[in-house]
Amino acid sequence: MLFGREHVERYEETDGAEGHDWQGTTVLLLSTIGRKTGQKHTTPLIYRKKGDDAYTVIASKGGADKPPLWYTNLQANPEVEVQVQGDRFAARARTATPEEKPALWEAMAETWPAYNDYQKKTEREIPVIVLERV
Repeated sequence: MLFGREHVERYEETDGAEGHDWQGTTVLLLSTIGRKTGQKHTTPLIYRKKGDDAYTVIASKGGADKPPLWYTNLQANPEVEVQVQGDRFAARARTATPEEKPALWEAMAETWPAYNDYQKKTEREIPVIVLERV
């Protein structure tokens, strides 16, 4: 099973032929710029398509009390790169609004039911992120 750096490398090398389908769901690659280092960081994330030009991901970090670093990076710089299989594109990341979050959360929890468990593990409100192609 692919995970972490190896997951990213195999996904990139194979245009997602290896790594897009993962544990019964689908994964994209999100690249952010480190808010402290200025270096590019790429993370595999479970996703759902939202309309024609957007995708949703969840900043869960398994229900940890602190958000994942990729989320704090995109808060500092919302200009990101996304790869969905062989499709690589620039996107702007934003946190879902309170009005749109419930429906997006529900769709993501259908994709990966553990998200509901992750939310129960922390007092932090886990955000849903919308990645909009630019």
